[in-house]
Amino acid sequence: MYRFFLKRLIDITVAFFGLLILSPIFIIVTIGLYFANNGKPFFFQARPGLHEKIFKIIKFKTMNDKKDDYGNLLSDSERLTAVGSFVRKTSLDEIPQLINVLKGDMSLIGPRPLLPQYLSLYNQTQKRRHNVRPGITGWAQVNGRNAISWTKKFELDVWYVDNLSFKTDVKVFLTTFKKVFKREGISQEGQATMEAFNGNN
Repeated sequence: MYRFFLKRLIDITVAFFGLLILSPIFIIVTIGLYFANNGKPFFFQARPGLHEKIFKIIKFKTMNDKKDDYGNLLSDSERLTAVGSFVRKTSLDEIPQLINVLKGDMSLIGPRPLLPQYLSLYNQTQKRRHNVRPGITGWAQVNGRNAISWTKKFELDVWYVDNLSFKTDVKVFLTTFKKVFKREGISQEGQATMEAFNGNN
C-alpha cells in the first residue's frame, strides 16, 4: 500500500508545503543566479523517469555557459560560479525539483535521475533502478553521493527498489539533512561533480 499509494500522497503533501515554506529562499537564490548566469537561473534537462519515460528535470543553474576559443564549454570546475558553488554545497539547487515531484515526474526519495544516454549502458540489473520514480535524494545519496563509484551507486539504487518502504524512506529523509549539513559526498575526488558513466566504472 505504501509503495503504490501512500508514498505518492506524501510526495505531493511534502512538496507543496516545502515549496510554500522555502519560497523566500527560492526567490533569493533565483535572483542571485539570474545575475550570476546572465539571466538564466534555471537548468532544464531531459532525464529518464519511471519505466524510462523521459521528462524535463528542473534545477537551479550553478554553472555558466563560458566556452573556450574553439567554442567548447569549459570544464565544470571552471564554469562553476561562486553563487553556484554555495548553492550546490548547501544542496539548494535541488529545491526546484519539488515542482517535478508535484507533477509526478519524481518522488522525494528514489534513485537519482541520470542522463538519457546512459540508458543503453546499463546492464539488466542496473536497469531496475527505473522500476520506481527517481528521487530528489535517495539511498545512494546518503551512502556516498558523488564520492562513490557508479557500480556501487547502482547497487545501492537497486537495493532501494527491492527494499522500498516507509521506514527506509524516513531513514533516507533524515540522513539527507545530516549529509547536507556536513556537506559530504558533493563531488568525486578531483572533480567538480561526478565523472561521466561509460558503462565500465
